[in-house]
Amino acid sequence: MRTIVLVSMLAIALLSTNVRAGVVIIVNKSNALAIDQKTIQRIFLGKEKKFPNGSPVTAINQSPDSAIRSEFDETILGRSSSQVSAYWSKLVFTGKGVPPAELADDKSVIEKVASNPDAIGYIDSNSVTDSVLVIEIK
Repeated sequence: MRTIVLVSMLAIALLSTNVRAGVVIIVNKSNALAIDQKTIQRIFLGKEKKFPNGSPVTAINQSPDSAIRSEFDETILGRSSSQVSAYWSKLVFTGKGVPPAELADDKSVIEKVASNPDAIGYIDSNSVTDSVLVIEIK
């Protein structure tokens, strides 16, 4: 009986680690670079308008109600989705910023990033295709 319980607990633990694949940052294939997390935060919070190499950057968000957006906000931006929303509401209200464009899903983000050399976005790691480049976060 004890063995069955231990095996069951191990199986549950292993399965739960694979439920969420994780968020990855993607850019156009012509834009091979590594960026630190702080720079990604600055880009998606509207504080940085260029990639580290000096070329312009266009950030692409996912829809506010998507799970991958929540994961990105929490793991990459270090804020809850409601904090990010409040941040952008304040900037928009004061005329000091425009939030990144929002697309519906991973497929839409991939298509936009693949067609725009200045774009940066994020998707679920299970959705990665060879039409975009997953960048290394330094």
